[in-house]
Amino acid sequence: GRRRWSHDGSRAGRERKKTVSFSSSLSERKISSAADCISAMVRGTELRKVRSNSRVYQRYYLLESSLQALRWEPSKKESDKARIAISSIREVRTGRNTETFRTNGIYDQISEDCAFSIIYGETYEALDLVANSAEVANVWVTGLRYLILYGKHAMDMIASSEDSLRLVWLAEMFSSKVVSNGLGGKEEEGISLRSAVGLIKSVNPGVRSEKVERRFKELHRIKERTRGVTKEEFIEVFHELCTRPEIYFLLVQFSSNKEFLDTKDLMKFLEAEQGVAQVTEDTSLELIQSHEPSEEGRRQGCLSLDGFTSYLTSLECHLFDPEHSQMCQDMSQPLSHYYINSSHNTYLIEDQFRGPSDITGYIRALKMGCRCVEVDVWDGPDDEPVVYTGYTLTSPVLFRCVLDVIGCFSFAASECPLILCLENHCSPCQQRVMLQHLRRILGERLYTGPLGEGEGYLPSPHALRGKILLKGQKLKEGCGETEGDVTDEDEGAEISVKTLTPAPPSKRFQLLKELSDLVTLCKSVRFTDFQKSFSTQKPWEFCSFNETLAVRCASERPGDFVNYNKRFLSRVYPSTMRIDSSNMNPQDLWKCGCQIVAMNYQTPGLMMDLNIAWFRQNGNCGYVLRPTIMRQEVSYFSANTRESVPGVSPQLLHVKVISGQNLPRPCGSGAKGDVVDPYVYVEIHGIPADCAERRTRTVVENGDNPIFDESFEFQINLPELAMVRFVVLDDEFIGDEFIGQYTIPLECLQPGYRHVPLQSLMGEDLPYARLFVHVALTNRRGGGKSHKRGLSVRKARRGREYAALRDLGVKALDDVFKMAAPSMKEATDMRENMQNSVAVFRDLCGVSAGANLMQCVLALGARVSGADGAPLLLFELKEQYPSMESQGPLPDVLRRVVSTYEMMIQASRAVIELSDGVYDRILQIQTTAMEFHEKLKPMAVKEGLKGRKVTRAVESFSWNITILKGQADLLKRAKTEVQENIKQVHYAALTSNLSKGGTGGTTHTRRSLDALPSMSGTAPARSFP
Repeated sequence: GRRRWSHDGSRAGRERKKTVSFSSSLSERKISSAADCISAMVRGTELRKVRSNSRVYQRYYLLESSLQALRWEPSKKESDKARIAISSIREVRTGRNTETFRTNGIYDQISEDCAFSIIYGETYEALDLVANSAEVANVWVTGLRYLILYGKHAMDMIASSEDSLRLVWLAEMFSSKVVSNGLGGKEEEGISLRSAVGLIKSVNPGVRSEKVERRFKELHRIKERTRGVTKEEFIEVFHELCTRPEIYFLLVQFSSNKEFLDTKDLMKFLEAEQGVAQVTEDTSLELIQSHEPSEEGRRQGCLSLDGFTSYLTSLECHLFDPEHSQMCQDMSQPLSHYYINSSHNTYLIEDQFRGPSDITGYIRALKMGCRCVEVDVWDGPDDEPVVYTGYTLTSPVLFRCVLDVIGCFSFAASECPLILCLENHCSPCQQRVMLQHLRRILGERLYTGPLGEGEGYLPSPHALRGKILLKGQKLKEGCGETEGDVTDEDEGAEISVKTLTPAPPSKRFQLLKELSDLVTLCKSVRFTDFQKSFSTQKPWEFCSFNETLAVRCASERPGDFVNYNKRFLSRVYPSTMRIDSSNMNPQDLWKCGCQIVAMNYQTPGLMMDLNIAWFRQNGNCGYVLRPTIMRQEVSYFSANTRESVPGVSPQLLHVKVISGQNLPRPCGSGAKGDVVDPYVYVEIHGIPADCAERRTRTVVENGDNPIFDESFEFQINLPELAMVRFVVLDDEFIGDEFIGQYTIPLECLQPGYRHVPLQSLMGEDLPYARLFVHVALTNRRGGGKSHKRGLSVRKARRGREYAALRDLGVKALDDVFKMAAPSMKEATDMRENMQNSVAVFRDLCGVSAGANLMQCVLALGARVSGADGAPLLLFELKEQYPSMESQGPLPDVLRRVVSTYEMMIQASRAVIELSDGVYDRILQIQTTAMEFHEKLKPMAVKEGLKGRKVTRAVESFSWNITILKGQADLLKRAKTEVQENIKQVHYAALTSNLSKGGTGGTTHTRRSLDALPSMSGTAPARSFP
């Protein structure tokens, strides 16, 4: 009869429901040991074999029961040739990381996580395979690596080591519970069901009690028992509910396929994967003492699967970099150089037209780090001013009560200055009451310092810390009267137009001079156009833009808007159409440099997620420094660019969504029971060129530990403005589909294997609900689609794009800029030769596009052994540039590795030794050009340019300056990158025992690393907490 296959590729005698839940595929038992993997391999699975001619062959692969060889069927070869002896396998490589995969026409259709290659024989032949799921690939990779390591002794090793640390620990835990329950030493009587559930929950608090209870009862029914849980039952249920197979596969990848990590394994993992700096064996031991649950493991200095799970789920492995939990940015720049966390109509807690006003709106916003709140003040009864939105049905709240709350909570979350947007509609009589309240309640915290005449910028947040700045109307300078005439400023009137409530046209009203004098750095003025603002607006004058106008400016004049915001504060408030208190997308305005985007804090959702996450990156102080390109006085940036940003190096973000844990049902879902069918969206939010989203497949009926194992890659053109958002949704929802989300600025990502805590729609943490992910950031040249990366440097140069400078039509300046062309070409060639050579070396090392050089050398260490076990290649580490030396005749594949490595060192050496001179030449040309900046317009007119051509010349000047500075910065960063690369090669050579005359000892490693070139200016590696 016809063979039947289950979806995971194993032969099945009956149809199974199509699901990718781990426990219902390869085996009902969770894979958590090499024995599980080898058993699955002996049963066999269907895999696809990929050939270089784009042909794909379905074959059934299995491990011979003797564990000596791998074979496949059907095959045209004789049976003894359709097999590979385990002893001939040199390496098992994960991902699409061989030449066949890279050059195959169906590269994009193959999942990185389902692909693996077996490298075997004297000539390093490759068998390139694709599994039906990532978990099947993991089983084969893990099992084969174990067999390669232990050969015919594999089963003996398995028998002696299988889960021994876990079993001893669980037995001790069970025994102590027997004793504490007062049952003497009678373990055979077991412990109560309640105690057993409590023990499981103490280790895995996210698992539901009813699920644990149900599992124990199922066992009792099978065994026809009625009471008590035995040790064997407890261990079986623990194994089933507390084992995470994806963490097991990770553990064996770094533990030389033992069942635990020793201190050296852990050091390797922390440095190579987690980006932790200054790791020693003592660091590893401290980590083991903190996380290993078994006394035996702590005594031996070993981290078991349960200890490793504890570490990976701890705060140390949170996705968010703890450095950003404190204020970590330069706070000494002008106020206009920061984004400022802002609230719209802070007193409203529901909609904009009928909803109530309440002081709790201010308490919530200020506690969340908001630094700009709004107060609309109107005449109230009993000579007491009140706060509400005029010409609407919103209820009033006393101005005095609002000030009391602001006085109490203004600096609860941050000492940075608070901007109080005062929309004053009161009569002179009640303005006097306002004045008294302001002075009495806010007192010396009100900033009333003199205006800095002639100063081009506002003071810094640091200079204004602890101060409250009033934004409002101000009388003209020199007004000697006690009050004067100003134009009413009323955003509420705009809403009244939309809601057909009669509102008077803009009118003049009397402003008390003493109240006017409290407004110093934030005088409200009306925006007319950019040309007028550039010529007449003062730095302390502050325009508010309706969302509609701001979006039009962002669309039609993005460059002008960015330049305007370099010097002046702009506040954007929601469109009058948003009566329901919905929110605009703040990034639509942040990309133009708008500092104050007023949000309706009472309305949760994507837009508030972005706002809350964005301001988390600087200790939640309410101020975030804007991207460099938006702060430089002369720079060119168009917010709507759909390509790379001039002078900014694009980054590649590699995200692998591995699994989820304890995902709850959507809050508003209907009667579905506890069933969840989760899938994950990974979204990038930033400038238009960066916005993207990718989704995983759906995992059916598994919210407890769904395995996704899917990798995505995103190009980020302006990393300083990018955010990553993980959204978990339910595919089979009734009503609501939202399970949870987490949003994080790109700058706050920690690399490596990380857990992502999920939050509810209201921004609260969901208990124990999280995603497990792997994250890496690389430069664009070193990444990209692998089959396009395997280029020689010479070939890559032919298609190279060089940054172009623009002609201004002003001869003197054009001559200066033309002088930069040779240096810029040299800088680009030097930088890209180095990055391309690293990419080619990475390809030959057989690692993924997200891997660093430390991971490359560690991967090499596994495959350079000769017949006698001695390495065929060693690194000479005595010189500044480590050289790679052969220790005898090399097979062709290793000869290519050596020649590629030499090319990489040659290109790296050029960057180290020549980049400073090129950098100085480019900056000198930039300095010379800047001398013409102030007289550029007169020079253009003198050359006969008029109108739009003069504007274009000014724009081209900014473009050229941006390109020059950007190219110089990229070159400087390339030098830092080379220094880091050399350190990584050096460290990895010692760690892998591939150093000439070295033993890989820890002391030797540290001493050698300290002697390497300075790392100043690099993206810092993270010190261990």
